[in-house]
Amino acid sequence: MAAVIVVGVALGAASIAMLEFVESSLTAQVADAADLRAVEIARTAPPADGLIRVIDPSEEFVQVLRDGSVVAASANAQGLPLLAEPGVDEHVRLDSVPFTSGPFIVVAAIRDGGTVVVGRNIDDEVEARETVGRALVAGVPLVLLLVGIVTWWMTGRALRPVEDIREEVEHISARELERRVPDVPGDDEIARLAATMNRMLDRLQGSVERQRRFVSDASHELRSPVAAIRQHAEVAETHPTAIRSEELAGDVLAETDRLQALVEDLLLLARLDEGAALTAAEVDLDDLALVEAARLRSLSTLEVDATGVGAGRVRGNRAALDRMVRNLSENAAGHARTRLAFGVHQSDGQVVLTVDDDGPGIAVVDRERVLERFVRLDESRGRGTGGSGLGLAIVREVARSHGGNAVLGDSSLGGLRAEVRLPATTGPV
Repeated sequence: MAAVIVVGVALGAASIAMLEFVESSLTAQVADAADLRAVEIARTAPPADGLIRVIDPSEEFVQVLRDGSVVAASANAQGLPLLAEPGVDEHVRLDSVPFTSGPFIVVAAIRDGGTVVVGRNIDDEVEARETVGRALVAGVPLVLLLVGIVTWWMTGRALRPVEDIREEVEHISARELERRVPDVPGDDEIARLAATMNRMLDRLQGSVERQRRFVSDASHELRSPVAAIRQHAEVAETHPTAIRSEELAGDVLAETDRLQALVEDLLLLARLDEGAALTAAEVDLDDLALVEAARLRSLSTLEVDATGVGAGRVRGNRAALDRMVRNLSENAAGHARTRLAFGVHQSDGQVVLTVDDDGPGIAVVDRERVLERFVRLDESRGRGTGGSGLGLAIVREVARSHGGNAVLGDSSLGGLRAEVRLPATTGPV
C-alpha cells in the first residue's frame, strides 16, 4: 500500500505536469504561427475593399484596427465588432467567438499606428490535451494496479526466507538446539539475519552443552566427598571399635573441607557465568602477588622468586583477584620441582601477571583444554593431588570478568608459564 500511494502521488503530479506541458507546447506552436501571420499582414497595406483573405475561415480570423475601429477583417469577421483587444506581444485565449464555438488564441502585431489581430483555433490542441488526459486517467490506475501486484509479489518473495526462519525458530527448543535456520543466499539484510541467528544458536548450543557438562561433572565431584563421609560414618556405626574417633573426625573434616572448597568454587563460577556485578575498586596486583609469594615461602621448601614483581594497578574485585592469584600459585607450586617465580609489569595499557615454575609443563595441545572446567591431565588425575579441576578455569573466568584473559605458555624456568592480562588503571578512581 505504501508503494502504491507513493507511486500514485508521483504519477498524479507527473500527469498534471504532462498535461500542462502538452497544452502549453501545442498552444505555443499555434501562437507562433498566428504571430507570424499578424506580422505578415501588418507589413502590407490594408486592402481597399477591407477584406482580408484567410485559408480556412473555421480556423482563423483577422481584424485590422486603427484608432479603435475595425478597418479591415477576414470574411468570417466582417461586420463584427472588435473580437479581442490584446496588448502588445500578449496572447489572449478566447473560449468562443461569435462566428464559431471552440477556443481561440489571439495575437496582435502593431505597425504604423495600426493593430493587426489574428485569432487561431486551438480546438485540435485542446482535444489532444483531453486525449492525453483520458489516456492518463485510464493508464494510471492500471499502472498502480501493476505496481501493487509486483510489489506484493516481490515483497512476499523477499520476505519468504524470514517466514522460513520464523517457522524454524518456532520449532527449536532446548532439546533441539542442533537445528539451524535455512541459509539465505546473497549478502543482504535477510542473509545476514539468518547467519546471525545460526551463530546465536551455535552459542546457545555450546552454552547449554557446557552447562550440562558442568552439572554432570559437578554432580560427580560432589558425590565423591559425600560418599566418602557416608562411608566413614557407616564403618564407624557398624564397627565402633574398628576406627578411633580422632581418626574418624580427621577423615570427615578433610572430606568436609574438600566439599566446602568445591562448593565455593562452583558458586564463584556460577556468579561469574551469570555476569553478577562484583564490587569494584582499585587493586594493586603487585601487592597480591607479593603476599602470595610470602605465603608460599612459609608453607613450602620451594624457592619463590618475586624480584620480577613491579607496580601494576587494576580495577576489579579484590577477593576475586586474590583468588585468581592464589589459584595460579597453588597450581605452580603443585607442579614445580624446586623453584617458581612471580612477575608483574605493565605493557600496552595492560597489567601482565606471570607465574612460572620449573615443573614438567603442559603439552601445547593441552594448554587450552586445561583451562576448561573439571579437566585434569593424566599425571594429575588423583584426587589427592589433582584437585577438582576448577582452579585454572576460575583463573580464566575471573580474568575475563575483568576485561582480560589468561593463557598458558612455556616458562624460562623450563616448566609452565601462566600469564594473565588485565586492563591497567592509572590515576584516582
